[in-house]
Amino acid sequence: MLEARTNSADRLLYPLKKINGTFKQISWRQALDEIADKMSSLKETVGTTAVLHSHDYSNNGLLKNLDKRFFNAYGGITEVVGNLCWGAGIEAQKWDFGNAYSHAPEDIENSKAIVIWGRNVATTNMHLFSKLQEARKRGIPIAVIDPIQNATAKISNLHVSIRPGSDGFLALGIMKVIFEAGKEDCQFIENHSIGFSDIKELLNRVTLEEVSNLTTVPRETIEELAEYYTSGPASSFIGLGMQRYRNGGNTVRTIDALVAMSGNVGIPGGGANYANLGVGQSFSREELTLEHRKKKVRYFTRMNQAEQILTANDPTVKLAFITRSNALTQLPDTNLATKAFQSIDTVVVIDQFMTDTAEVADYVLPCTTVFEDEDLYYASMYHHYVNYGPKLVDAPGEAKSAHWIWTELAKRLGFGDAFEYSIDEFLKMGLANLNKRDITLEQIKERKRMLLPIDAVPWQNKAFQTPSGKYEFTSQKAEQEGKDGRIQWVFPNESKELSPERYEQFPFQLLTIHPLRSNHSQHYQLLKGLQTTSVHSLYYN
Repeated sequence: MLEARTNSADRLLYPLKKINGTFKQISWRQALDEIADKMSSLKETVGTTAVLHSHDYSNNGLLKNLDKRFFNAYGGITEVVGNLCWGAGIEAQKWDFGNAYSHAPEDIENSKAIVIWGRNVATTNMHLFSKLQEARKRGIPIAVIDPIQNATAKISNLHVSIRPGSDGFLALGIMKVIFEAGKEDCQFIENHSIGFSDIKELLNRVTLEEVSNLTTVPRETIEELAEYYTSGPASSFIGLGMQRYRNGGNTVRTIDALVAMSGNVGIPGGGANYANLGVGQSFSREELTLEHRKKKVRYFTRMNQAEQILTANDPTVKLAFITRSNALTQLPDTNLATKAFQSIDTVVVIDQFMTDTAEVADYVLPCTTVFEDEDLYYASMYHHYVNYGPKLVDAPGEAKSAHWIWTELAKRLGFGDAFEYSIDEFLKMGLANLNKRDITLEQIKERKRMLLPIDAVPWQNKAFQTPSGKYEFTSQKAEQEGKDGRIQWVFPNESKELSPERYEQFPFQLLTIHPLRSNHSQHYQLLKGLQTTSVHSLYYN
């Protein structure tokens, strides 16, 4: 699909400006001069936070951090924070462990049981799927907890078809079985955790009958899952879908607690494997981003940026850059997002295609794909490697790299010195911390990929990054933020328990599962029949 994206005849080839409602081709010089003039004027008159940068995460190339370098050197802007995808689960694991780390892929070979919780790895993680197939051949039992009997469930020993949004209740039910059988890991609980008394209190208020009714999972299956967690090292792989409900963060915390109380934290073959933030944290991003140059900043949440654009004052948003994102199809309300971005005086979109979002822009700047750039790539969801991506082909037309675009704008705005570095020099900045561990740019280029110095088994020393330094069943971080740090008994918003009238009117739930042929809206321009209609509008309008 990346090859098709790079070679697509629908690629944007030249800078475009909307004039009287119609896009006209203009030169790079005109586009950059006009955008820089607007940014310079805003800086002098209303302040730099009148500029918004709306973005998502793109391909995790190290040099994608240069956008932050540009906006920090400009003086600081309105930034979007949070996440549309996995943010609630990340925050949940930070409350519990202090960070979100996962075991190395190879560690699954130490597992005596495997639980795939809300994660169809057959379509979203093919490398893990192959390891599941190997584990099955070795006789390792695999349980898949998912409302749908997907391709991963079909190779499992136990498929648990759960009511959507009730995963936290199931985790509590499994914990109750383990606790009543006296099979909890007392040594871990007493020496390396705090707050388990709150878990016991919650479990005393829960009955297996309640759990079974709420989850539609039979009691016998709940007991069988308890055996998975107590029969030896059990690894859990947690998906993203379940944490997109109102109770999503609490759900991930409850699964974390199950993994911890059953003795599967900090041991080979165990783990609550959700994210792998240690990969990105290995790099020296501060060297690339120039945080110290930021004088003023305002934050909008990524999820609610449309609402915040429309209500912002002191100053209002006057100019927006949208990069690495097709925001109109990814934000919760397409109509509201359209209204928000259309309310901004100047919208600049940097993209490879004329997306829904690009169509509402005032300037559209064509950029390169990964095959047309040199960069280092890493992932924060599975493996521990950094990969070298050389430039393979020249970009078509006048498409330019983001690095070139930021450099040219910086020159026009008076801080071009911040970008007077070669690609290699920027990459070496990002590798400064790793140089101390004998990982250099030259080595990565030669070997094409290198294993980063990250623990294959996180938390093995039981030194957690929480305020207490222990695993926190009740989060002190949450309490410091004025929130209740205890794990809760929480229903999804549109459940029959919280919205009985609405549930009676709309008894079915739409599960927007990952399709085989595309990652959300990223490739819909390449899919026959969808070129003129956004994927978002098909499902949500």
